Amino acid sequence: MSLRLRLTLTLGSTFIILWSLAAAWMLYDLRAEMMRSLDQRLAASAQMVAGLLVQIPQSSQPETAERITAQRLGMPDGLTCQVSSLRGEVIARSNPELAEPLDAQQIGFRDQQIDGVHWRSYTVEQHGMRITTADRLDERQTLQSSVLLAAALPVGVALLGTLLLLWLGVRKGLEPLRRMADAVLQRGPDSLEPLQLSPLPSELQPLQNSQNQLFERIAHAIERERRFTGDAAHELRSPLTAIKVHLQVAGMTTGAESAHALVQAEKGADRLQSTLEQLLLLARVEGRQSFEEGAQATALEVARLAIQDVPDAKERVELCSTGELSPRVLNIPPALATMALRNLLDNALRHTLEGTKVELEVNCQGDWASFKVRDHGPGLADESMMMLTRRFWRQGAGSGSGLGLAIVDAIVQRSGGQLRFSNCSDGMLVTLELPLRP
Repeated sequence: MSLRLRLTLTLGSTFIILWSLAAAWMLYDLRAEMMRSLDQRLAASAQMVAGLLVQIPQSSQPETAERITAQRLGMPDGLTCQVSSLRGEVIARSNPELAEPLDAQQIGFRDQQIDGVHWRSYTVEQHGMRITTADRLDERQTLQSSVLLAAALPVGVALLGTLLLLWLGVRKGLEPLRRMADAVLQRGPDSLEPLQLSPLPSELQPLQNSQNQLFERIAHAIERERRFTGDAAHELRSPLTAIKVHLQVAGMTTGAESAHALVQAEKGADRLQSTLEQLLLLARVEGRQSFEEGAQATALEVARLAIQDVPDAKERVELCSTGELSPRVLNIPPALATMALRNLLDNALRHTLEGTKVELEVNCQGDWASFKVRDHGPGLADESMMMLTRRFWRQGAGSGSGLGLAIVDAIVQRSGGQLRFSNCSDGMLVTLELPLRP
């Protein structure tokens, strides 16, 4: 069922129920008021006839008994009147063609049947006489039906008009949604530009923003895959070519030269394996793959884990802390935090001379944990600082894959942390700040 039809049926059913209840209430009150008015007319007519009879001389009543008409008694059309004594004798009546007289024994209103016709009568007793006025119930019913029909017809027309306007209003109100759907359907498979529909109702603006955010995430994912494919093709081509050349040399030579070629081929394979692992790790971090394993770790525990993962780090890394470390755990999976700090330590050890230690300082302040890695290497020119987190960028002829700091930067962006580089007099200081869990 379409949204337009669902809204129309829901709102239309609500309108029909409410209008029907209001119309039934109104018609019921109208019918009761009309019956009350007709009864009041009967009572007023009886009082009027009683007043007229007082003005007729007593001596003239017998002679005029058979000549009293509705016009003489002042009776409205459709009413009949009867004047009788207290003993029940009919003195006069305005409708002499009735076969039976009206029953005037009961004072007030009553329903009675004469000659198979139902009457509504009212009897009042004054000056020793009983005056009874009556009208036919079938005429009342006809009048009632006419009045109710005249009152219900505008209500029915208004209800039908309301439903029609409701259908048009729902159709017009959902027009921006239809335009948004058409805009999405008309886009090509590679079109990821944001939607720019205007004017747009405020209720649909969040939907358009969410759609544009989805397009943006898809574009980033596609760009990430393209970049990963290009990087892999570019970086793996050289190691594979070198391995192939060394294997060909090993096949064409013997002795020490062949052994040396095999050693170089093995080194190339190791470098290729390391590059592949780093590429896959970077793709996992940037791809928002979950690293949650239910484990938690403090800043000091992450520092110790990172030192254990780096070869020769126990002898060459000096761990120290300033102040009292917070017992709060990091608001980031320990695997990612350890991975980022391990890459920083590995990069620092690679650029630090043998016999010189790398300093790792851990401290907590507020809602942040800070890791400061201080090496004693050649440092870096200020214009090259912006290149540090670029993929496959190496300082000089470095032996690394050029992905370590790119992975650290991806982890920092994922966790909402901060990464800063600064030159020192004899090396470089890298500061990694990660949030603590509240």
